[in-house]
Amino acid sequence: MTRVITPDLLAAAQRGFKTSFQKGFAGVTAMYASVATIVPSNSSEEVYGWLGDIPKLREWIGDRHLKSLESKGYSIRNRKFEATVTVLKDDIEDDKLGLYGSRFEMLGNSAAQHPDEITFELINSAYATACYDGQNFFDTDHPVGKPGSVQSASNMQGGSGTPWILADLSRPLKPFIFQKRRDYNFIAKEDSKTSDHVFMRDEYIYGTDARVAAGFGFWQMAFGSKETLDKQSLQDAYTRLASFTDDEGRKLGIKPTHLIVPTTNVFAARELILAAQIDGTSNTMANLVQIIEAPLLQ
Repeated sequence: MTRVITPDLLAAAQRGFKTSFQKGFAGVTAMYASVATIVPSNSSEEVYGWLGDIPKLREWIGDRHLKSLESKGYSIRNRKFEATVTVLKDDIEDDKLGLYGSRFEMLGNSAAQHPDEITFELINSAYATACYDGQNFFDTDHPVGKPGSVQSASNMQGGSGTPWILADLSRPLKPFIFQKRRDYNFIAKEDSKTSDHVFMRDEYIYGTDARVAAGFGFWQMAFGSKETLDKQSLQDAYTRLASFTDDEGRKLGIKPTHLIVPTTNVFAARELILAAQIDGTSNTMANLVQIIEAPLLQ
């Protein structure tokens, strides 16, 4: 029996689709919040002129030491994303909405995973994309020091193998930034009386969209490598990351907390970090940091 499509019927269908969308969204454990600081955005673009200045206290002798922020001109422009699905009017009339539950659940799943996708899209470009100081995020020549005494600092190793990243993710500002202008929401366009699409195509439109972006934070909080992940390369990365200083030569006190690896490197990481012994001797790297398996890292 064909049902008459009424506003109440459409509203009920929308509630069901939205419930499936939210179920799919909630079923994802996103990774981006672990590696990136989430920053709310109020415009099409945000300028992070303060990057490069990591605040540290000094003994107060005489007047306050006014450290003006050097404008770095680093900006992150929001991008628009969408995903849209359609539902046939006939299927609503014929009460076949159960066919669409998994489709809308997958839509929610995709929306929840999307921040990971654009965050690791950025991370995967970090060897060839500039951060606030004009150098690539992972680079051998980051300028550090006062004018006239600037030196180069490196937050990368060489190599051409499987990548991995050692990072300090304990700070309020992580190595990467996820900028959020408009969050992922479920939306519907289904009014038969006003929708040209429904009139012309005999189908209803549902979807999700967002305005978000990813960018680089402090390069000092991460060390990238494509060398073989072993005891020597990890020790080198750990020591160098912990040795970074500010422009006045003071140690930043960085303590690496996480080793980020793609799935192809996860077993090497587990053997190095989780094993009590290696080749019959005590493993001095055991539990040094936590492992994050990042399937999108490449």
